[in-house]
Amino acid sequence: MSDDLRSEIESLQTQVAFQEDTIEQLNQALTDQQMQLDKIHFQMKQLVNKVKQMEPSNMADASEETPPPHY
Repeated sequence: MSDDLRSEIESLQTQVAFQEDTIEQLNQALTDQQMQLDKIHFQMKQLVNKVKQMEPSNMADASEETPPPHY
């Protein structure tokens, strides 16, 4: 093989190695983000359930309140 061809092959192999590393890093970042989204989704469900289970307030709506005596 000529030196030019050998050099070109080595350059391509180096590029492929860098691309594989970049893909692996992106995959790890995507996996981490999905785990964060799953955690947030779970917490949101818990929060919604908690709010749904809360008892209604004993305070009357503003439309039901009688005006203060000075009106």
